[in-house]
Amino acid sequence: MENTQTPMAATKVARPIRFVELLVADRHALPLSIALHLVPGALIVAVYMLFAEPLVKAIGYPIFLAWAIALVVVLAPVQFGLLWLGRRRNGRFSLRGVVDYLDKPIPRGKVAAIIAGLIVWMAVVSIALTPLDNLVFEWFFTWIPYEGAGGSATTYLDGYSQSSLVVTMLVCLPLTGFTLPLIEELYFRGFLLPRISHLRWWAPVLNTVLFSVYHFWAPWTVLSKVIFMFPAVWLVWRKHDIRLSIGMHPGTALLMATVGTIALILGLVP
Repeated sequence: MENTQTPMAATKVARPIRFVELLVADRHALPLSIALHLVPGALIVAVYMLFAEPLVKAIGYPIFLAWAIALVVVLAPVQFGLLWLGRRRNGRFSLRGVVDYLDKPIPRGKVAAIIAGLIVWMAVVSIALTPLDNLVFEWFFTWIPYEGAGGSATTYLDGYSQSSLVVTMLVCLPLTGFTLPLIEELYFRGFLLPRISHLRWWAPVLNTVLFSVYHFWAPWTVLSKVIFMFPAVWLVWRKHDIRLSIGMHPGTALLMATVGTIALILGLVP
């Protein structure tokens, strides 16, 4: 039977297929990897500026909620995209063959001990480096137009009533406290990191730096994020076990968000 598809139509079909092949290839070219690391962050800022910030200001809730909305709008499709790539590869929605480091090579008890240490590291170091974040903000980023911008993570919550803060934190707790950091780990550590592993020890360095820069909404925290994230990223790359960074990142985020929410409810935070 004669193929009636025009050359132009065939080219349009071939290009998306070629791009999918590039995405699921064992290696990513450096320019592609940099783009895949940073584009989601740029989209998050765009969604915040164009949609989430005006919406949250209109209803009078803390601007932290606007960032949570922007993250959901961008990262939820990222997660679906990983599952869709898995369907293309496996014939069903799955992360296998798309997200790596899922084989659990480290014994469960050892994983738990390492994660506990990483959670302590991330919580203590991130708090200890808050003065550094403040200093970098004051020196270089006071021009940032985002409401509530500042070295402390709580500046996005300042100036609102306790009731609106409690509602915001309860709504955001399962999102910013666990689900969104989990998606970030699956994408950055499970999908992107293995595909630059040919760079050898530069791979975890590059992945950590680009992940920190991806947070365009808080550029003054890049240095501190590199410091407290690198041990987990290096261990995931070295041990091929994504449970380590999943345990540390969503685990620490959930712990700190839960403690903060309880403190707000009990009136322990002014």
